[in-house]
Parts: sequence; C-alpha cells; structure tokens
Amino acid sequence: VVEFFDYQCPYCKKNHPVMKKVVERDGNVRLVMKDWPVFGEASVYASQAVLAAAAIGKYQPAMEALMTLPGRLTEEDVQSAFKGAGISMKDVIASVNKNSDRIGALLDRNYQQALAFNFAGTPSFVIGKTLYPGAIDEAGLIAAIAKARKA
Repeated sequence: VVEFFDYQCPYCKKNHPVMKKVVERDGNVRLVMKDWPVFGEASVYASQAVLAAAAIGKYQPAMEALMTLPGRLTEEDVQSAFKGAGISMKDVIASVNKNSDRIGALLDRNYQQALAFNFAGTPSFVIGKTLYPGAIDEAGLIAAIAKARKA
C-alpha cells in the first residue's frame, strides 16, 4: 500500500488511524508513506522536517506527532509537536541542512509520481496495481488489499 499524503490534509489525518489499524491487524502489508505537500508552504515545511527527522532515526514519532494535529499547520505547530514528541528542532535543522538535496529530490520524485498517476489531491493510494484517488474507509481498504493479493 502506497499512500500519497499531506500533513495538513484533514482526510489524511482522519484516515491515518484506520490505515494503521488495518495494516497492523493484517500483519502482512507493507505501507509506504509518500509525502506530497500540496497545501502550501506549511506542508512543505512539515514534510521537510519529518524527512529530516527520519535521517536521524525519528521518522515515526515525527510523522505521528503531525498526523495527530488538527487543522491547518504553522511552522510553530510543527516545532511544538516535535518538542512534545521529544524531538530536538536543533537536530532536525542540522539534518535538514545536511540532507537538503536528498529531501528535495525525494519530494520532487513524490510529486512527479503523483502527477504520473493523475492524482488530483490527498490522500491517494496505490494498492497493488490499482489507483485509489481519495480517502478509503476501513472496509474499502480491506477489500482493496484483498483484490491486490488476488491479482
């Protein structure tokens, strides 16, 4: 399961616990999260910060901290969420500086992939060989995974 998402997308945030539950319950699904910051500068900032956190071994707590924040984000919201998750912004900033080319290339690649799939927004999914633009409820997600396994 590949999910293209944005940290400011309300549907992504609402769907995230469902996705986690289905993946954990199944036990044999690989989930690939693709940052696709489509909601402006705050989304780009959030994605860059999480990808920088990933480079220092803090992807999961950084991503989860932002996925639980309601509504639109500001840089201050991101920084506060990271602090609450025990992630040093000093370390994240150093990681952004060290890994900026790699982070930029990854976000560009995700953007190009989303366009190639003709996705119009977040969330969007590739499950097996089938494209699913838009949010998927739990039953739909389970059915999509089953369909991919049969193919």
